[in-house]
Amino acid sequence: MSELQTSIAALRKSYERAELDESASHADPLQQFDQWLGEAIAAQVPEPNAMTLATVGSDLKPSTRIVLVKGYDARGLVFYTNYDSRKGQELAGNPYAALQFHWVELERVVRIEGVVEKTSAAESDAYYDSRPLDSRIGAWASPQSQVISGRGVLVANAARYGAQFLLKPPRPPHWGGYRLVPSAWQFWQGRKSRLHDRLNYRQDGGGWVRERLAP
Repeated sequence: MSELQTSIAALRKSYERAELDESASHADPLQQFDQWLGEAIAAQVPEPNAMTLATVGSDLKPSTRIVLVKGYDARGLVFYTNYDSRKGQELAGNPYAALQFHWVELERVVRIEGVVEKTSAAESDAYYDSRPLDSRIGAWASPQSQVISGRGVLVANAARYGAQFLLKPPRPPHWGGYRLVPSAWQFWQGRKSRLHDRLNYRQDGGGWVRERLAP
């Protein structure tokens, strides 16, 4: 075993920043998420809207990647991507997915599970049109998840589509939004001695049941 491997096993951190109590949490998980995301933004956490997206393909093998939440409301959480990417293909075959936010500086994690659906074309158009020009061209230039011979392919594609569309590229038909409709939420707050706070919200009829889980 290398010196680095040995030192990793010895790493320790005591979580003592905050607590998560049932009486101080919201009965609605969306309100709890809204509060925590707002606090992450206020604390200037790097990329507070970054989240891990986990999907499972037809081969039953899970895969993860980082995406950005770009909207949320009572209907669910929205992110945008290439529909032809690996995540898009996996969601087409199995629409169930999981999200995870990890705000390290606040010692907090939010986990969300549910079914994923495409947003409307109008929603995707509106968000696409709000993006910087180079990002809109990039959506055309990148055959996401496909093998390419080198970065030159992307540069050449960007130049070609930039010349073709100039300042008004339309939204590519293979690019748009997804909305994860939550069926379960979990909020984790690190605590001392590894006795962490975990509040789980599960659907029960038309409402949510809040319960504490052992860490």
